[in-house]
Amino acid sequence: MTQVTSTGPFGTTTASAWDHSPAEFDFRSDTLTTPTRSMLAALESINLGDEVYSECTATQSLESRIASLLGKPSALFVLSGTMANQLALRALLVQPPHSILLDSRSHIQLHEAGGVASISQAVTVPAVPSNGKYLTLEDVHQHAILSNDVHFAPTRVISLENTIGGVIMPTEEVRRIGEWARGEGIKVHLDGARLWNACSVPEPSAELLGEYARHVDCVSVCFSKSLGAPVGSCIVGDKRTIANARHMRKAIGGGIRQAGILTAMARVGVEEVFFGGKLGWANAFAKVLAEKWTALGGGFTLPVDTNMLWLDLEGRGIDDGIWKEAIEEGGVRISGDRIVCHYRECSHVNYGSEGG
Repeated sequence: MTQVTSTGPFGTTTASAWDHSPAEFDFRSDTLTTPTRSMLAALESINLGDEVYSECTATQSLESRIASLLGKPSALFVLSGTMANQLALRALLVQPPHSILLDSRSHIQLHEAGGVASISQAVTVPAVPSNGKYLTLEDVHQHAILSNDVHFAPTRVISLENTIGGVIMPTEEVRRIGEWARGEGIKVHLDGARLWNACSVPEPSAELLGEYARHVDCVSVCFSKSLGAPVGSCIVGDKRTIANARHMRKAIGGGIRQAGILTAMARVGVEEVFFGGKLGWANAFAKVLAEKWTALGGGFTLPVDTNMLWLDLEGRGIDDGIWKEAIEEGGVRISGDRIVCHYRECSHVNYGSEGG
């Protein structure tokens, strides 16, 4: 690892890539957060047991912690958010013909390489939220397939996402959908890759995590979005669902040997970043940027609820090419009209608190 030694008024210090993250000026995604020194230090005391043989105590400890936080009996560590979603859906589905009702903008629909078709032999039924922000029970009613008509694949799973585009889906709406689905014998999955962000407004809340999970059958949460861990997600659900997911994880090559190297860092991310309130810094930084953009006459295509800003460039009359050129000249990186803040960017901003 590259190290740089510098001498200043307080003596000589040695810095490394663990101190100076390449994510500092990169707003493309909160997946660009990098591990902290605390995560590196956690590796010194881990158990190196084989996780496929259920001998890794660091992984068992993380899974137990996440299951407890979300109020579910069991949890499973997997390598990515995509793997978590795909295994969760496969575990909830039985056999085709079956369909999954989801938001048309969801990660599962757009960014998981059509995995539900190959892994679950399922068709997706994408729904556009009528409120422009998140799915409601009324949207579900409109798109759910309850008929026994042989021309259609019946809805067996409803997949929600929170946050979606940085927008928080209220617990009340999750409750409404969950209760209705339960009455119809339909399972509900929550892609909670950024549930940590939703549950950090205004402060980190374990109770809110549990409240969201209470109304669905399984939840996936990610450790490499905003939390800074290099790899991993967890699926939580009942014991049968998680056992099915574990079996399928092995079948697709997702078994991990010395998983503690990864899960120890993920555990630090949960305790240090989420419970340490650092996601609140990212949310606050997004609000600062939103205020500055608004002052320049700019608008947004989605509400700025958490750490994401979706700029209405067209409404502001800004050409995409000119925008891209200006951003590059400014020395930062973003993805089109989307800016994703994470706590790394907050280290030089003063919000009047010790974390600012």
